[in-house]
Amino acid sequence: MADRTGSFASAVRTRRVALGLRQDELADLAGVSERFVYALEAGKTTARLDKVLPVLAALGLHLELCRGARDHIDVAADLQS
Repeated sequence: MADRTGSFASAVRTRRVALGLRQDELADLAGVSERFVYALEAGKTTARLDKVLPVLAALGLHLELCRGARDHIDVAADLQS
C-alpha cells in the first residue's frame, strides 16, 4: 500500500514542481492549508476528498476510480509535460 501512496504523493509533487508552484501557492489556489499540501506530498495515508479534489483541480489533475484490484497506480502522461 505504501507504494500506491508514494505514487500519488509523487504525482502531486511532480506536477506542482512542473507548474513552478510552491506549496504555499498551491495551498492558496486550492483553498487548503500549506500543511495539508505538505502532508499530501509526504504520503499522507488518509485525507478528505473535499480537500484532495481542489488540490488536484488546481494542478490540472483528476482522480479516477477503477473497478477491480491493481498492483500499481498509473501516473497520467500529462505529468511528464
